[in-house]
Amino acid sequence: MQVIPAIDIKDGAVVRLYKGDFDRSTVFSHDPVETARGWEAQGAALLHVVDLDGTERGNSRNLPVVAAVAEALDIPVQMGGGLRDLAAIETVVEAGVARIVLGTVALEQPDLVAEACARYPGRVVVALDARNGKVVTHGWQQESAVDMFDLAHRMVEAGVSRFLYTDVERDGTLSQPNFAATGALAQAVRVPVIASGGVASLEHLTRLTTLGVEGAIVGSALYRGAFTLPEALATVRKALA
Repeated sequence: MQVIPAIDIKDGAVVRLYKGDFDRSTVFSHDPVETARGWEAQGAALLHVVDLDGTERGNSRNLPVVAAVAEALDIPVQMGGGLRDLAAIETVVEAGVARIVLGTVALEQPDLVAEACARYPGRVVVALDARNGKVVTHGWQQESAVDMFDLAHRMVEAGVSRFLYTDVERDGTLSQPNFAATGALAQAVRVPVIASGGVASLEHLTRLTTLGVEGAIVGSALYRGAFTLPEALATVRKALA
């Protein structure tokens, strides 16, 4: 299982939100590139980048920053946030992003997701962002009546390579992941699942390794010093041994 540091970018800075609330953000760095280099130096094999301005406004606002991050690293970057048409997806790919994370369009434009999968096989990740099991979109600001498992099965048929599941009520809270839903999703679909939201301790990472997930995205716990990335990597290696 991979431990994947998160870099959420808002107005060009590295921030963390509480439950996705744009009015409850904490700035941790004004240099995303230096932050990314730091995670790579500490052993990260993959970096997760979110353009928060893009998620809120519907188009990527921090692409030059994301491109600079991708260019500065030897490890791959997966990125999401405001990617809601093929032109935006193409631009991000050309900027050096290895994986494209699609959220809102999975619900609203499934044909676009299928076309992106055909154009970039193995590189499309669908973000299943959910509150009480129901999909939320537009930067987690709009709720739907769609069950996340129903959407997941539809997206498997569309050709997505993996899912990123976030219980938005736990994201940034340092509570704990939604282990039950994460495990159920990993069992329900035939593609890899990445867990996100609520990781607060090394024990949480150990427990996630038992659920069959491909990776765990960690943000607040690393930024607030609950544990270090080398400690997290060592914990996962021990759990998988």
